Amino acid sequence: MRRSFLRGYAVRHKRMFVILGVVVGLFVILNYAVLPLYVNHGSRLSVPPVVGLPLNEAQRRLDSMALQPVQADVRPDPTHPVGVVIFQNPLPGAIVKEGRRVYLTLSGGEVQVSVPLLRGRSLRDAKFSLERFGLRLGGIGYVNSDIFPENTVIDQAVPADAKVARGTSVGITVSKGKILEATTVPQLVGKPLAEAEKLLLAAGLKIGNITYQPNFELLPNTVVDQYPRVGDPVSLGQGIDLFVVQAGKPSEEIHIPRN
Repeated sequence: MRRSFLRGYAVRHKRMFVILGVVVGLFVILNYAVLPLYVNHGSRLSVPPVVGLPLNEAQRRLDSMALQPVQADVRPDPTHPVGVVIFQNPLPGAIVKEGRRVYLTLSGGEVQVSVPLLRGRSLRDAKFSLERFGLRLGGIGYVNSDIFPENTVIDQAVPADAKVARGTSVGITVSKGKILEATTVPQLVGKPLAEAEKLLLAAGLKIGNITYQPNFELLPNTVVDQYPRVGDPVSLGQGIDLFVVQAGKPSEEIHIPRN
């Protein structure tokens, strides 16, 4: 009886080991053969490089590889034109399944900034304003103006609020102030002071400083010298300094400033 029991026990153990072996074998086959085949079915595709290509060309290339291109983002990029792919995910060479999405980041071009309004600013303020916006002061032209004071910006080459790339140069036109018409100094030496004043007014000029000097050979109030000299070019309204005779001792000399 005992021998029969032991024989049955051994048979049952043998069956268990056989069943366990079959289970382990099936697990190995499923895990290392069947399952990888199922998971990797249709995934033996290498992602092509599309960085540097325009979006439409990158899309065609990915479509031809049974991949799905997706526009993901747009970023400023000074080295690539607008609309060119600057990054892709997955990266080139990655092994993926058919139909896998490939996310594309596109270039938005250089960073654009608004040009500030410079008209009416001083030359110094215009330069600082451009630098605050990442721009540079370009060429400077000078013209006369009856409206804008000297060293004030009259015009700018790039209009205010225009969008330009950082580092762009903006030329400006600056006022030289009002136009000063020129004339020449008339001959005043030898003339009486009253006549000299009339001649200056007729020429658009005025008497400047008067220095009285003693002279016993000429009549008092006679002009004996002038500055600037006769014929010199001067601006309209400029004062002409006169040296005038005044009777008195030879050592006397009186200087009278004129406003």
